[in-house]
Amino acid sequence: MTTPEFDLLIKNVRVVRPHGNVVHDSDIAIKDGQFALVAPGIDVARAKKVHDGQHRLAFPGVVDAHMHSGIYSPLIEDAVSESKAAAMGGVTSSLNYFRTGQYYLNKGGPYKKFYPEVLKTSKGRFHVDYGFHLAPMDGTHIKEIPELIEKYGVSSFKIFMFYGSHGLHGASNSQREFLMIGEDERYDYAHFEFIMRGVQAAREQFPERARQISLSLHCETAEVMTAYTKLVEKDESFQKPGMGLAAYSASRPQHSEGLAVFIASYLAHETALPNINLLHLSSRKAVQAAMMMADVFPHIDFKREVTIGHLMLDINSKAAELAKVNPPIRPREDVEFLWDALLAGELDWVVSDHACCRHEMKIPKHYFGNIWMAKSGFGGTEYLLPALVSEGTRRGMGYNHMARVTSWNPAQRYGLNRKGDIAVGFDADLALVDPAKTWTIAAKDSPSTQGYTPFEGLELSARVEETFLRGHLIYLGGEVIGKPRGQYLHRPTA
Repeated sequence: MTTPEFDLLIKNVRVVRPHGNVVHDSDIAIKDGQFALVAPGIDVARAKKVHDGQHRLAFPGVVDAHMHSGIYSPLIEDAVSESKAAAMGGVTSSLNYFRTGQYYLNKGGPYKKFYPEVLKTSKGRFHVDYGFHLAPMDGTHIKEIPELIEKYGVSSFKIFMFYGSHGLHGASNSQREFLMIGEDERYDYAHFEFIMRGVQAAREQFPERARQISLSLHCETAEVMTAYTKLVEKDESFQKPGMGLAAYSASRPQHSEGLAVFIASYLAHETALPNINLLHLSSRKAVQAAMMMADVFPHIDFKREVTIGHLMLDINSKAAELAKVNPPIRPREDVEFLWDALLAGELDWVVSDHACCRHEMKIPKHYFGNIWMAKSGFGGTEYLLPALVSEGTRRGMGYNHMARVTSWNPAQRYGLNRKGDIAVGFDADLALVDPAKTWTIAAKDSPSTQGYTPFEGLELSARVEETFLRGHLIYLGGEVIGKPRGQYLHRPTA
């Protein structure tokens, strides 16, 4: 009797690859954590174990390239609970934005001391593979960029453009304390320019990795938002019940996003930094600004991101203050524009921007109904793929396109060279989706510790039934199973 050559054979699935426009009936063979053969009619005798895919869609494991594990709760807790939520949504790679300063570890100082603590805390706790984008908050961090790339495999960095004179949750005059930077440091446009020069210098230092070293920007303009917040707070039309999300959107107006995109783009041109990621574009004006800059600076490889929250929610959401996020949830006309842009291929990937903010922290009971007192951000990684498949299908979006924007595109940009496709040699990451399963979102069914969700009550027509991480079944029928198997993603990967 011959020894089976495969560790696992998944029979009877419809394989969704990020390329092309068709879905193939196929079997998937896995060996040593990687895809070994993708073909119809593979003999079950060739595998040690056989799994029936029940004719479900087999998507590449989702690369949720924008998460915030550890922002509001200790990383040691978030790494476990929020990666379970990720697995529920078919996510197999979690890339988390992280920085020094308040929130996260609540520490300042150089990354050479800070980041090893992040890695030590994370090890053995994530249920999905994980990595981090880092934000250079001061001059020391800029100097550390080459070491972060070479020693720690951090290939992506971030600028929060509004932090210069605006707080995480609204107007603020205490930014230096919030950012935990020295008296001689400023978090302003000049600092953003120096970050870009630092990232580009690192790209030149590591030419073999340069294609996958990039800079991401949260594009909002602090000065505009601070001024408009004052105007909105005095505007009686925004004081009526149920107007919180509309008020917050008006306080961070769409042209603030567009202006920040212009500034970021010109600085990228000035510093000759070609790999720019424009994060969570939330409005028509922001997307139009991004498209204009791509025409003006064709030598810059702009990537444009959108979140599932901005695609599924608008300012009339019953979630009210629970849906407060930066940039804000927008009016319905902006949501429709985002969908048009996504369907036209003008947006490159869809993410969750998952930031678990527990109910008691999000907004204290005695402030409920006051948008200004709520904290910004909410979770949603567990709904990323099912919501996109549900709403995208209704709007005529193809499955292959969905696989591109949830897996292949972010994997390629952020240096995950073994992720994002169902092909021989790639990590055997899979999300098996039932595209005809109607269900209603309820926070109580999520392993996240958030305790609520702005998506509560939304009816979806597709559901992730099983998730595989490098060939191991980690989510099945509503439950995350097994111990945490997530590995740190030292990027760019081989």
